[in-house]
Amino acid sequence: MSEKLITNVMMVQSDGGMLEGNIQVEGYRIAHVQSEPVEGFSGTILNGQGLLALPGFIDIHIHGAVGSDFMDGTKQAYANIANALPREGTTAFLATTMTQSPEAIRTAVDCGKHFMEEQHPEGAEMLGFHLEGPFINKEQAGAQPAGYIRPPSMEMMEQWFGHDLGGLSVVTLAPELDEDFQVTRQLALRNVLVSAGHTNADFITIKEAASHGLSHLTHFGNAMKGLHHREIGTVGAGMLIDDIFCELIADGVHLSEDMIRLMIKTIGPERMILITDSMMAKGMKDGVYTLGGQEVTVQGSRATLKDGTLAGSVLKMNDALKRLHATGTVTMEELVALSSANAAKQLGVYDRKGSLTAGKDADIVLLDEQFNVVATFCRGRMVYINRALDQSERLRGTE
Repeated sequence: MSEKLITNVMMVQSDGGMLEGNIQVEGYRIAHVQSEPVEGFSGTILNGQGLLALPGFIDIHIHGAVGSDFMDGTKQAYANIANALPREGTTAFLATTMTQSPEAIRTAVDCGKHFMEEQHPEGAEMLGFHLEGPFINKEQAGAQPAGYIRPPSMEMMEQWFGHDLGGLSVVTLAPELDEDFQVTRQLALRNVLVSAGHTNADFITIKEAASHGLSHLTHFGNAMKGLHHREIGTVGAGMLIDDIFCELIADGVHLSEDMIRLMIKTIGPERMILITDSMMAKGMKDGVYTLGGQEVTVQGSRATLKDGTLAGSVLKMNDALKRLHATGTVTMEELVALSSANAAKQLGVYDRKGSLTAGKDADIVLLDEQFNVVATFCRGRMVYINRALDQSERLRGTE
């Protein structure tokens, strides 16, 4: 892969200020980030047109896009989703499963493991799996098929992922159903993030689970015990317990703008992670689709079951940043944390992702002032360009 120099881009500094400069890429990695002109460069020079350069987005909770779902259990479905994500600036993701039969989950996991072994830099990188269900509370099932819900089981997870739980990054479960927090403890000991979701756990239960390794809340505010002035529930636990990270769906549907403002004020951007929780209809026309074998109707920004229950989203990551920025409550530095750095740190890959730093993977997204994606680089290769927004002849064309 040839060397390239992306010039004339605006980058976020550690103090939140903006720096105009250049990003030099060698192979798969960032070689230099600097404000000074680069003399005598012999590789490909790409004019960044004054665009905003951010580290590629990391989506740790996504079920599907462009008509495909990870639960389809086919290599083509994984490839379709991975290749589509750079259009929204996402360069890495966790394939998220659904509550389904053990056989269906096994098929999806086996397929995903093969995809991880064979994936190439043409699309977003799969970093592992997010197992959402089946170890959840039926009373908070949401769009998860209730018939397949079961108590937390290490044995089942070892059947799917092997004794070492290879590839498993996050498990969403209902901690109130985890007897003596045995599964939570074992997962934490194996460096798997344990997330409370689809749960009726009260504050005391979440607090105790956190002492045994729980460190995450799935799609905060949704499918969990809400805030009450005499029992602050799972939502209150996310606000009070400093070691817990909270997933945020900023689509204007799952959370109101006021709730997002409250989250930013009480939880803080340093403990929040932007996700899409998107399903197969993302990138498609309005219509009828499926999620976990259930019929989902998509109209505009809403995806719902027949009874009106929210069934994931059709949110794109760059649109989530746009919505957050419009609230006026987060800095550019905090947007980087929310969309990339925090996820990289939680997943233990901050040594190679999550910031535009020399030595890290050259996962880069170029955005215009409206947060539209102009170009995306995955591990040094420009895999997406929006020709309608590209104003530079030197940025045209993919490699």
